[in-house]
Amino acid sequence: MTPFALHLLRHGAPVLPGRLMGRTDCAPTPEGIAACVAQAEDLGVERIVSSDLKRARAAAEAIGPAAIDPRWRELDFGDWDGLAPDQVDPAALARFWEDTDANPPPGGERWSALVARVSDAIDALAPVPTLVVSHGGAIRAALHLLCGFDQPRLWAFDLPYGVLVSLRVWPGDKPSAQIVGIYP
Repeated sequence: MTPFALHLLRHGAPVLPGRLMGRTDCAPTPEGIAACVAQAEDLGVERIVSSDLKRARAAAEAIGPAAIDPRWRELDFGDWDGLAPDQVDPAALARFWEDTDANPPPGGERWSALVARVSDAIDALAPVPTLVVSHGGAIRAALHLLCGFDQPRLWAFDLPYGVLVSLRVWPGDKPSAQIVGIYP
């Protein structure tokens, strides 16, 4: 099959940066939106898809008309959602980062559940140049699915607010991809 361009854009800086924000629907800063718009210039996409959370959705809609897909949401951090990392028990947080599936946040989502919903979202993409405005966890899940990166490699990627990860995707029963570039 013919490959297509898939651009994964992490939302811009939220008004409450540095927190464990999964389902917390925090607004983005105007500067965060502007940074995303600048990243999306000249991508030549035919379709824009966004998480339904406003920190992603506001940037996507500033770029152009966007289809909203909640499967591109961030990992749900449960009882930790909205907290700064220093407000969480350090031992529990270390266990989570060591194995995000075996040690999910209390009341939160397992890594495998995030991977499953991002897999469904990827399968639903038309094979046309596409921009997805999403979150760090969902982008890591996509890299796991499309490029085969394991947990240690996924956490080695620095995905700051507004980062753009460009891929060439080969669709099919088991889609795969090649990273074309990472643009901070």
